Amino acid sequence: MISVIIVDDHPLYRQGMAMVVDQANDLEVVGEASSIEQFDGLEARADVVLLDLNLPGIEGAAGVKHVCGKGNRALVISAAGSPEDVIDAVAAGAAGYLTKESDAEEVTLAIRTVAQGKSYVSPTLASYLLRADNRNDASEKLTRREHEVLALLAAGESDMEIAAQLFISQSTVHSHLDRIRDKTGARRRAELTTLAHELGIVGQTRQRQTGSS
Repeated sequence: MISVIIVDDHPLYRQGMAMVVDQANDLEVVGEASSIEQFDGLEARADVVLLDLNLPGIEGAAGVKHVCGKGNRALVISAAGSPEDVIDAVAAGAAGYLTKESDAEEVTLAIRTVAQGKSYVSPTLASYLLRADNRNDASEKLTRREHEVLALLAAGESDMEIAAQLFISQSTVHSHLDRIRDKTGARRRAELTTLAHELGIVGQTRQRQTGSS
């Protein structure tokens, strides 16, 4: 039998999820909690912890990290399904991620997969991780100058202002931006700004200029 603990602060949802788990012949619920703190007080241990992100007290990626840090395999089931939520939860150690729109068949499949030591992310969310991986790979291909151009763009500078700060022509700025777009897949300025924030390079150019003055 695969043992399961459900951590969710909504009693009705916990009850519904417990019914889904217990209806499967090879799964059983061994504990329930409404918060990470309550989870810590459980005597039972489980093969898989079904974990909501929006909990009182410790929540989000911090909750995932806490649960996984104690040697548990966490399968996130949350109403939150943005790219940032998925990426942060997986980075914190989650072995799987589902939204609360998932049906009973997918939930039980994910539990079995995670219990076997594998990972499971809902197909509707997996593209977020793939896109993040692709962008991170592309970021490693950016030159130092391209990082500088991207950082200034994300800081709200116009092409003319970027050219002036880096002592290059506007046409050179355009060339750098075209190469950044080709390498990362981000096309519009808003997408490039989001990318810069995701990669943590916002403000780097200004910091270097301040430090060198």
